Amino acid sequence: MKAGVLPVLLLCCGPALGQGLERGNGPEPSTLDAHRCPEVACANVLRDLYEGLVAEDGGGRLVPGMAERWEVSGDGRTWTFHLRPDLRWSNGEPLTADAVVASFRRAFAPATAAPFAGHFDAIAGATAVQRGELPPARLGVTAPDDRTVVFHLVRSADLPRLLTLPTAFPVYLPALAEHGAQHTRPGRLVSNGAYRLADWLPQAMITLERNPEFHAPAAIPRVRFHVTEDASSELMRFEAGGLHITETVPPQPLPALRARFGDQLRISPYLGSFWLGYNLDQPPFRDAPALREALSLAIDRDILTRHVTGLGEQPAYGLVPPGVAGYTPPRLGWARATQAEREALARRRYAEAGYGPDNPLEVELRYNTSTPHRRLSLAVAAMWREVLGVHVRLRNEEWKVFVGNRKQRVITQAFRGGWIADVDDPRNFLDNFRGDSVANWTGYDDPAFTALLDAADAAPTLADRAAKLREAEARLLQAHAILPIYFYTSKHLVRPEVGGFEANPLDRHPSRFLTLSPPAP
Repeated sequence: MKAGVLPVLLLCCGPALGQGLERGNGPEPSTLDAHRCPEVACANVLRDLYEGLVAEDGGGRLVPGMAERWEVSGDGRTWTFHLRPDLRWSNGEPLTADAVVASFRRAFAPATAAPFAGHFDAIAGATAVQRGELPPARLGVTAPDDRTVVFHLVRSADLPRLLTLPTAFPVYLPALAEHGAQHTRPGRLVSNGAYRLADWLPQAMITLERNPEFHAPAAIPRVRFHVTEDASSELMRFEAGGLHITETVPPQPLPALRARFGDQLRISPYLGSFWLGYNLDQPPFRDAPALREALSLAIDRDILTRHVTGLGEQPAYGLVPPGVAGYTPPRLGWARATQAEREALARRRYAEAGYGPDNPLEVELRYNTSTPHRRLSLAVAAMWREVLGVHVRLRNEEWKVFVGNRKQRVITQAFRGGWIADVDDPRNFLDNFRGDSVANWTGYDDPAFTALLDAADAAPTLADRAAKLREAEARLLQAHAILPIYFYTSKHLVRPEVGGFEANPLDRHPSRFLTLSPPAP
């Protein structure tokens, strides 16, 4: 074997199976700071490293976490959580209720800039603390004793479900004080979950080892999360024996995939929506609803989901996916029209916006590195060109660069968007379009939309709440602030020796609920 060949093979295919669980994880996680995690890639790792007051089992069901039990007051405004005895950090130090409260205060401090702290706005003082209008000590989370944490809410909310999110994980503040942003590095990160951080090789893999201080030892002693930004390469790695579980599956004809992989292919409904966003702060999409609608009308979603994605995705004409509990989402008014009728209307809207053969739109469509995203962007660009004559420049960026540019809304025009539910609630999708949301990548800012979200929070019944949220979503769709394309399915390849892998709508699979048998000869 030539010099240098072995390291290349190890980087490509990973170590031999049987030494631990090898998981594909998509792009490089942007952080392992639980409070600052903005994406699925870091959340997957953090759910192994940390445990909140409430946890989810392998099927997405709520189970006791740090708290062994909890109760809520009759008005739904006070939640009391009772901690397990003898909770410990991964370094062996006791983990008390005071540490949990201090961690929550850090999560909502303005300097932390927690991207999903807005999901917790039902906690008294949470929004004011995050804005710097109140000190963190005024947050409605208290510890009357070492084993009790009390939350004071301003409205009813499904608090146990929210407490499974990384924003609610306890961060070890002494390491943060000593090491600052570097507290997430191997040898410095102190966590409280089933695993602890052993190694982090950037752009390659994150290695976790079983945490001996955890109250329920994991069955698998070691887990490696591999960076698998390119789905085709991830598939090759799985076939070569380097992965037990893939993060996704590249677009291919479904019958061929089933024939090739049989029961190893796991496709399930998923609470996620894929859409393209428009930068509403900058031309050409600022103050241009007719143009935004024209581009949406020109997309043949049936072709995209049948021939480009092709793994059970459903065409989307709205933001919130079907299947969210207690909610019937609205759809764009022309969703039932034929594609020919949509394209005729697209050309009229395009002309109304001042564009045509003699003045074609020139636009940049930005997406993060990924085989599925590249294929879809190419197809969208072709449809815009064929139906409207739009000149499209495709811009592919590495994940961290893409996320930064999308958030800043300076150089973006059209961009890859989408949202995977944090909790089974339509508000989780809609909140991102509040004017002050850190996840509002479009810049959409409509006081009437925000007022409807606030009215939903104050609604006397769940039915009234759902009705207000539906009005808010309809208003967002009428503004054409986004271009819905499809609703996700979760899609993984899972080797037969992996046990405990259960489909669930949020597609969460903590390693501590999995088992690993020796591979068949």
